[in-house]
Amino acid sequence: MDPSSSSPALSVAIAVLAVLLALTGFGVYTAFGPPSKQLSDPFDDHED
Repeated sequence: MDPSSSSPALSVAIAVLAVLLALTGFGVYTAFGPPSKQLSDPFDDHED
């Protein structure tokens, strides 16, 4: 498939999908990876 013959809409859709996947991956890494050790639980901070 010649890249010059593909529609611009396909390129935009692929770019948006790539950004969404990157943000999702970063969120999962932040929530469950090594950076999660630095996160605080606001419910534990305010015991009633």
